[in-house]
Amino acid sequence: MDSTDAPAGTFVGRRTGHVRRFLGIPYAEVPTGARRFAVPVPRGRFTEPFDASRHGATSQCVPLFATTTIPEPSVPGDDVLNLGIVAPAAGADRTLLPVLVWIHGGGFLAGSPASPWYDGRAFARDGVVTVTVGHRLGVDGFAVLDDAPTNLGLRDLLCALDWVQENIAAFGGDPDRVTVAGQSAGGAAVLALLSSPAARGRFHRAVSLSGGFFEGGARHDFLERLGHRLGVPPTRAGFGSRTPEQLQQGVLDLRGDDVLVLAPFVGDDVLPVPVAEGLAGHGHDVPLLLGATGDEFDGAGTPEKRAAGTRVTDTLFRSACPRAASARRAGSAGTWLYSFEWPSPVLGGATHCIDIPFFFDVLDAPGVAQTLGPRPPADLATLMHADLVGFVRGQEPGWARATGTLGDPAREYGRPGAALAADTKGVFDPVVRAGAEAC
Repeated sequence: MDSTDAPAGTFVGRRTGHVRRFLGIPYAEVPTGARRFAVPVPRGRFTEPFDASRHGATSQCVPLFATTTIPEPSVPGDDVLNLGIVAPAAGADRTLLPVLVWIHGGGFLAGSPASPWYDGRAFARDGVVTVTVGHRLGVDGFAVLDDAPTNLGLRDLLCALDWVQENIAAFGGDPDRVTVAGQSAGGAAVLALLSSPAARGRFHRAVSLSGGFFEGGARHDFLERLGHRLGVPPTRAGFGSRTPEQLQQGVLDLRGDDVLVLAPFVGDDVLPVPVAEGLAGHGHDVPLLLGATGDEFDGAGTPEKRAAGTRVTDTLFRSACPRAASARRAGSAGTWLYSFEWPSPVLGGATHCIDIPFFFDVLDAPGVAQTLGPRPPADLATLMHADLVGFVRGQEPGWARATGTLGDPAREYGRPGAALAADTKGVFDPVVRAGAEAC
């Protein structure tokens, strides 16, 4: 057992060797009853020691797919606005360490901060405190309702970042060196927060893995269809009469092949303008590292299926990289691009999500061998993890900044026949790939 006193209370976690884990810590009040479809309320101070030895409840009740690349456990319960901390054992000098705040993916519908792929043990080994955050998903987090606040999922993340600012020093983290990072929908949330005036000052660096400009909120026609399916009006009271599990299952039943039926809404105090426009006006002093995998959704299948996947890969994911760099070109902080090119022998390409175990250096985690094969390159994980650790520590990446112009520099990871990391140019230039227009 391991106990820590923080402004939010006393938390009793676990210690294994050099790693301390404090899991399932609530950062906001339970979003049920009158607090459902409402702005998050910071959790009051715990007056008794809180058992932080296991993962807290997840917003995900129903996985996005029957089989997901990332192991994404659903943990039952209502207290879903919680976070987990993985930190190294305190050193003798008690120097505060940089902090990585991680936001999971899942199309804003699903995903779990309790995934073993997000375990921060390698970051703890290298002197970084990791925080994984849960937030409201699906209808509860991103529906646009006439009688409820918008962007509740993003507001949850802002509340969690406030908790980090107030409490992370007690766990050895430096509140003045916070990097917010995420993958897929989590990477898109990072770009949204970076573009938001409401997020200013809450973090100091940003990392977006396979993120994009996923925005627009839930379409009214989709919410009408969902309400009809569930037998309720598409209102706060109507949807509030159904459980989150019923809502999630309803969304999954109706969405078809369209994952992004719910996404951040543009036009409120959190996202007053589209993300690309917001990046041009905010976050200029926040360095940004972002990239995508080479294949994302076009790694295998028939030629027709690969072509359709290529359109998704380029339109949603790879095009966001030069667009973000271009929007930020006038700012003082740098933007650096990467492209992950190592092809999984199991999945047939450098597909969506498979760069995460390399960046987290957890190739021994459950589910990795089934996705990457029995011998994924450990030296590639060592190198990619070191690059990410260096960025979180405040170092400038070892390759040139990007500006969103033709021939922009990027770091390529794991391209067959090339060095593990090769600095290259033009990876994200507009080209025609497999019949689909990139960028």
